[in-house]
Amino acid sequence: MPKPIAVYTDNDDMDPTPGIRLLEQQGFEVRFLETQDPDRILEGAQGAEALLVGYAPIPARVIEGLPHLRIISLVSMGFDNIDLEAARAAGVCVTNLPGIASEEVATHALGLILGITRNLPFFQRSITTDWNARPDTAPPRLSQRTLGVVGLGRIGAKLAEYASPLFGRVVGYDPYLERDDTARAAIEGLGVRLTTFDDLIEQADVVSLHLPLTPETNRIMNATSIGRMKPGSFLVNVSRGQLIDSAALVDALASGHLTAAGLDVLDPEPAPGTHPLIANDRTIVTPHVGFLSDHTLTEYIRIQAQNVVSLFQTGVTETTPVVDPSLERAGQR
Repeated sequence: MPKPIAVYTDNDDMDPTPGIRLLEQQGFEVRFLETQDPDRILEGAQGAEALLVGYAPIPARVIEGLPHLRIISLVSMGFDNIDLEAARAAGVCVTNLPGIASEEVATHALGLILGITRNLPFFQRSITTDWNARPDTAPPRLSQRTLGVVGLGRIGAKLAEYASPLFGRVVGYDPYLERDDTARAAIEGLGVRLTTFDDLIEQADVVSLHLPLTPETNRIMNATSIGRMKPGSFLVNVSRGQLIDSAALVDALASGHLTAAGLDVLDPEPAPGTHPLIANDRTIVTPHVGFLSDHTLTEYIRIQAQNVVSLFQTGVTETTPVVDPSLERAGQR
């Protein structure tokens, strides 16, 4: 009996060896393509029953061109790079990795918040030229300021927990909480006052984004919404670069309407060194490493592979699927 074929499309900067070893021990033939090009993936993954994906886009033509495919197993929490409707139509399970790096990403967001509100880039630059240099505006006292958290899932809630002792007030917005009384009560128990998106961006001195990328959230921070933020406020994004209109943010920083931004994600990625938000004295930018820790490096790879193994062995993946064909079929009965 031929071995089922599992194909790694791309793996960014993580070592896939533990995942490959796990799959091979469980009887899979493993291929590694090391590409984000959909055409190369379609060609190199023929016969595959499992795709293990990093950040490669998997459009409908790839899914439709792999008739044996049973699962797309992602190595991230985000799943905007997958055509979910095509997967659903083809009966392909799609899994992501929710919650594994919540602590790391929330900590990274807090680090960016502290870095930009304390104006660390200015002081790092000035110490070599003028020890006594001071910025035009002194750093704010956070206990007298308001943090606004947009998106209160695992990461946003964790940031609110970490940041509440530092800020005078934490406000939050998440439309999903309107349908989940238990989650809403838990968030309010952290001391977060829930409000609307419009009220949040007008009230908060620091706005931190923790949203998936969807048609509704694409460019949620645009010229209009950024213009409604408080003069002199700060913006942080550790979710997806496309949540922010880059040109609008550059303009707001140049005019002084926003004091600074802290970004772990950009549009596009990988971003060129000439990207206007990297080459900007008013930003701290990191290369999409908010998830990174000694713990997540091993767990991301292990659970990505385990989702594949578990589906083939038991029919149930270790993490809750984004697309679950078994539920789709049950709903059609």
